[in-house]
Amino acid sequence: MIRRLTPFQVAGTLLALALGALAVYPLALVVARPFVTGGRLDLAPIRDTLAQAGLGTLLWHTAVVVGGSGLAAMVIGSALAWANERTDARMGLLTDVVPLVPFLLPPIAGAIGWSLLGSERSGYLNQLLRLGLGGTQGPIDVHSWYGLIFVYTIYQVPYVFMIVSAGLRNTDAAMEEQSRVSGAGPLRTLRRISLPAVRPSLGAAGLLMVWTGFGLFSIPAILAPQAGLDILSVRVVQLLSFTYPPETGVAVSLNLVVMLVVTLVWYAQTRLLRSTRTAGLGGRGARARPLRLGRWRGPVRGLIVAYLALTSVLPLGALVLVSLTGFWSGTVDWTRLNLDAVVRTLTDTATQEALVNSLLLGVVCATIGVLAAAVVSVLVRRSGRATGMLVDAAIKFPPTLSHLVIAVGFVLAFSGAPFHLGGTLWILVLAYVSLHMPQATTASDAAAGQVAPELTDASRISGAGQARTFRRITLPLMAPGLLAGWALLFVTIAGDISASAILAGTDNEVVGFRILEVFANGDYAMLGAISVLLTLATSLVVLPVTWYARRRGASPLSRTQL
Repeated sequence: MIRRLTPFQVAGTLLALALGALAVYPLALVVARPFVTGGRLDLAPIRDTLAQAGLGTLLWHTAVVVGGSGLAAMVIGSALAWANERTDARMGLLTDVVPLVPFLLPPIAGAIGWSLLGSERSGYLNQLLRLGLGGTQGPIDVHSWYGLIFVYTIYQVPYVFMIVSAGLRNTDAAMEEQSRVSGAGPLRTLRRISLPAVRPSLGAAGLLMVWTGFGLFSIPAILAPQAGLDILSVRVVQLLSFTYPPETGVAVSLNLVVMLVVTLVWYAQTRLLRSTRTAGLGGRGARARPLRLGRWRGPVRGLIVAYLALTSVLPLGALVLVSLTGFWSGTVDWTRLNLDAVVRTLTDTATQEALVNSLLLGVVCATIGVLAAAVVSVLVRRSGRATGMLVDAAIKFPPTLSHLVIAVGFVLAFSGAPFHLGGTLWILVLAYVSLHMPQATTASDAAAGQVAPELTDASRISGAGQARTFRRITLPLMAPGLLAGWALLFVTIAGDISASAILAGTDNEVVGFRILEVFANGDYAMLGAISVLLTLATSLVVLPVTWYARRRGASPLSRTQL
């Protein structure tokens, strides 16, 4: 018997199909072009890919950097989230935003900031350390294995922190308190109560580690070549932008490796979500006292502050310093600091337009992406059908390829007739929403996975339709996770460089494109000023959202009414 679809299911299905088409259509164009010659299948790109020089080394270097940074980020991000949400080491809004601050810097600016700090000869931090240690170079070298993994980790930790924090906020802390009262130690409580409760969030964070790790381009582009490391995203850009004619077929073939790895992780996450039935939601009286750390409270707070200084204050300080000195050199003349570069940046018309466009696109695209992802996640989770999984995969997987490859697809699909969107903000809206849907759906999947189905079933039994149940029950309960996802998308889109390098121009300039222009001109002072201004602007948006997400997460049921 064919079950009748509700209007909510019809609207949600059409939305999911539209998102799937938006992801698949540009990819199909860019994949078909090199692999189909004269209407016939051509496997030459596969043979050319297998014949690439140093293919094994390329995959090994990429796997070590992505795997090492992902594991480190999972440990550090989860520990920070647990300390902030479950212990008395929390320091209010400070510990809410400390792990997110590095994320407010565009990755290319962060990579340059660490290059300014950690270059073996002229890095600011090395100069300071050599005052006490002596020597003419070192002691640290950011252009190395450990330097690259370290900077990767800095940009991976915010994903883990936001998603695991939202997961902890959505679970009942009273269960952990009851475990401790019953005599279980902290480790046993962590293993038997806390970890099972946040398994959906950990799975989502793991998927994002793999996806974002393979997709990062600007960090290895700045740090890897001098370290003698060959990273996949850099090789793809070289094939697309620095070879003539562009070897698009080989670039796409290399990205198929990424798609295979992401598929395996996504399958594991899906199994994890479907098997998780342990998360519970408490009511008004469910809030528990935070775990008292005793004599460890001070050291834990000290480590959190040290993390802020190491990952945020130092690189941001390097960018501020280079913007005040006007250039980067081995010595700093403190008597000649000035605001010339900041004034030049603020009065530059192209930079003004780029900042406004990027912030506007960040707000609009993050809102569209998160709301659409929430609808799709609820439909896929509730339906459990193969078609739902297929649509979910269509949305998630095309953007796992290099953003540069997909951006070329958007140029082929929408720049010319009949859409004529080339050089407009509309093509950036379509591309940003499509490219960042994996982040949005991963965050919304985790949020939906922690809403007990009994609550929505009770709503429908009480007479509410699916649309009303979604609006009054599901969406408010998902709010902490969705707001975390919104902040993640806003910051990522506002500072996007990869897709902007292909789709933006002088008619639709954004910050990422402007940073590349300034970087190409070697103007480190203006680059530092743009990065600082973008960090301030995104902070003014993300901090209130983080504060509001915390208030909603404190007692989600208190605002839920039928």
